[in-house]
Amino acid sequence: MVNYNGQLLPATTTFLNHENRGLRYGDSLFETLRVVDGKVIFWEDHYLRLMASMRILRMAIPMEFTMEFLQEEIIKTITANTLNGSPARVRLTIFRNAGGFYLPDSNQVSYCIECNPLKAPFYTMAEGPYEIELFKDFYVNDDLTATLKTNNKIINVVGSIYAQENGYQNCLLLNTNKQITETLNGNIFMVNDTVVTTPPIEDGCLNGIIRKKIIEILGKLEGYTLKEYSISPFDLQKADELFMTNSISGIRSITKYRKKDFERKVATDLLGKLNALSRLT
Repeated sequence: MVNYNGQLLPATTTFLNHENRGLRYGDSLFETLRVVDGKVIFWEDHYLRLMASMRILRMAIPMEFTMEFLQEEIIKTITANTLNGSPARVRLTIFRNAGGFYLPDSNQVSYCIECNPLKAPFYTMAEGPYEIELFKDFYVNDDLTATLKTNNKIINVVGSIYAQENGYQNCLLLNTNKQITETLNGNIFMVNDTVVTTPPIEDGCLNGIIRKKIIEILGKLEGYTLKEYSISPFDLQKADELFMTNSISGIRSITKYRKKDFERKVATDLLGKLNALSRLT
């Protein structure tokens, strides 16, 4: 079942057409959420990011779009899919209503909520090799739009195909200054001894929710130093550890980049603390 503007519809229903502005122009935003036992993990952070993004894109925010309303719609969708007692992955998509060309007829929006089951109710450290490489066919612009979770993800799509064709589990994206911004599906962190570095938002990386939480955790821990600093491809081969973050996996250790193998000690330590924080939200 899919929730379209509050109406629950079978997933096979055709409720979007060729005039949809998300399809035509990528005029759309989305949030990927993790829901456990009816609780949306880090919901306030996701909600505030969504509202800020809608304002930046000059979308009209409906009066009913409160935290409580959207959370109720998410839970309603999960319940309709009999996932209310299970961990679930939820995608909430907001798109400007149909009409107009580049200039829309209206800034009013619609929403769509869909969900799928997840295996574990908590973040786990995946085992096995996870090798990455640079994706250099296209570059990310280091501007404000790059930090938003919009439907304009063609670089991520083509990069994912490149990774699959070449036997990599993921790729790193570069901005126009040839600095590392993020992975294809998450933010990147680099560890050198006790110093943990992640690219600043100004370099064009996604303003990720788990990125924000890891920064919060590191800020309260003794023994670690956090730096938001530009990372070059050369820096990666001097690192002790690399890991990526997103709202579904939490933390994923990177085991290899080119000829360098990496540890996963810091990532494992932070994963436990991330799980503890998620239970407190």
